[in-house]
Amino acid sequence: MSTRFYKTGVIIKNILKNEFVFNFPALIKLLAMDNWEKLRQFIKEKCFLKSEKPIFRLTSGQMSDFYFDLRRATLSPEGQYLIGNIIFDKIMELGLSPSAAGGLTMGADPISTAIAYSSFLKGKPIEAFVIRKEPKAYGTMKQVEGNVGDGDEVIILDDVLTTGKSTIKAIEIARSSGLKTIAAIVLLDRAEHEGRKNVEALGLPLYSIFRKEDF
Repeated sequence: MSTRFYKTGVIIKNILKNEFVFNFPALIKLLAMDNWEKLRQFIKEKCFLKSEKPIFRLTSGQMSDFYFDLRRATLSPEGQYLIGNIIFDKIMELGLSPSAAGGLTMGADPISTAIAYSSFLKGKPIEAFVIRKEPKAYGTMKQVEGNVGDGDEVIILDDVLTTGKSTIKAIEIARSSGLKTIAAIVLLDRAEHEGRKNVEALGLPLYSIFRKEDF
């Protein structure tokens, strides 16, 4: 059987049967790339703040001359749509099958719910979960909220990676709560202060959708 690929690689022609079929992995990749660029432009225009002097204080306590206010993206309708689809497609591309995805409140919260919504629409639901910074002081006394339990395979999420402190805290709490962490995904890696190295030192692969140089 002979096949021929067109420029996009999305449509394949079976010359013997004179039929056209979709190359679905290539189609998914093409759509993901398109969404990636849309989100990159959104973040660049609405979330990326820069100054001549280091006026932005980071969670690490250090000062910087640039800052990503990603809540403007993660809490917006367009941002939710793009983020949910992009990270869901990334999870599929990596061949992961998590029961749930979530992280430390509140940076990870809108990301996890966006993924949950997108995954349901695509027929492969992934639960969202929230990790409190401190255990709940009443009721169930839980620190991890959501439909997750002992042994569930989960992905840890975060919006921005700098030192990796909040991501690491989320990983440690998730593990102490009986969850099996299989990967960490951050929306943006500032690529400084050894954040990636610090997270990977816990034996967990870390993936980022964007890096500082993308802007």
